[in-house]
Amino acid sequence: MSTSARPVPVLYESMVVGEAAALALSLPWWTLAPRGRGETVLVLPGFGASDRSTRPLRAVLRGLGHRPHGWGVGTNVGPAEHVIEGLLRRFDRLAAPGHPIHLVGWSLGGVYARFLAHHRPQVVRQVITLGSPLRQPSDPTDVARLYALQARRWGFDRERRTTPMSSLPVPSTSIYTRTDAVVPWSDCLQVRAPQTQNIEVVASHIGLGVNPAALYAVADRLAGATEGWRPFRPPPVLSPCYPELGRFHPDETHPVEDDRWSS
Repeated sequence: MSTSARPVPVLYESMVVGEAAALALSLPWWTLAPRGRGETVLVLPGFGASDRSTRPLRAVLRGLGHRPHGWGVGTNVGPAEHVIEGLLRRFDRLAAPGHPIHLVGWSLGGVYARFLAHHRPQVVRQVITLGSPLRQPSDPTDVARLYALQARRWGFDRERRTTPMSSLPVPSTSIYTRTDAVVPWSDCLQVRAPQTQNIEVVASHIGLGVNPAALYAVADRLAGATEGWRPFRPPPVLSPCYPELGRFHPDETHPVEDDRWSS
């Protein structure tokens, strides 16, 4: 499959049913997952979604000893003024000097997370994105076009063009799936850099928040952050859940684009 090949949406996004069932069946095994230390995690939903969509993810993280929080801004309608202002207020209430918070963003929520990390790097411990578009789209979808209309309307693209989104001043992990029918998987890849990693899972885009392999990777990244950054290495028994780990990276000469939906 080429990097721009598009999966069949009905076929791949229907995987979410099995992913939710797999999460329910795996719950007894989560006691073996890496545990947190009570640190704050802000979880940001995708375009068109709200905190309801991230409840399973936050429930798993809470059970592992983290302090996860929803974003509290209602439905993610794109970078409207009230959304960005509400997000910044929520972030500033949770962040505290000496106690950096973790940011986990799903799809467009990951773009917000990277935006926050650039503007508040001193209080962000790391950024983890799930199926987030991080570079110029190889094959824009209807969702991307709809977001573009919102972005141009509210001027968020103009704001983001002044910020180098291709790299972050904090550790960052991009979790992606080549069976993503919403965001082309190649657009989720970060350029190779220190404390940066791309992790592939087998999932649907709308199932990334309940996919056990994706959630385990999130838990591992959160638990290990206080010990100093290290690449994700799953236990041997879970290795089949992470195909081609670490193999795919964008060409170093073709950096992540900031104005991905400006044309």
